[in-house]
Amino acid sequence: QVQLVESGGGLVQAGGSLRLSCAASGRTFTFSNRAMGWFRQAPGKEREFVAASSGSGRTYYADSVKGRFTISRDNVKNMVYLQMNSLKPEDTAVYYCAATRGVAVSLDEQGYAYWGQGTQVTVSS
Repeated sequence: QVQLVESGGGLVQAGGSLRLSCAASGRTFTFSNRAMGWFRQAPGKEREFVAASSGSGRTYYADSVKGRFTISRDNVKNMVYLQMNSLKPEDTAVYYCAATRGVAVSLDEQGYAYWGQGTQVTVSS
């Protein structure tokens, strides 16, 4: 089985920064062959796409975070990161790390087979 464990969430003031981390593991899980994504879900809203990275490091972003968030990955450590700068109160949500079953990148949660438990990010105004 594949396990994804997020960390790094917390409370931050508007304009501040946070860095989320996601550790991936699994006996038959080849991290470098999987696309990885970050999604978020705010209270009362549906889960939405934030950012994704192909196995080779090509990146994709939601318009709402473009220029403020950066996704990166370390294929040796099996880690994916989300650097979040210039945070806004509307970024408040539970953030989830996800992995695809295959190599193809997806901007839709339906494209992801494995999910972490989520980490809370709260941005105060």
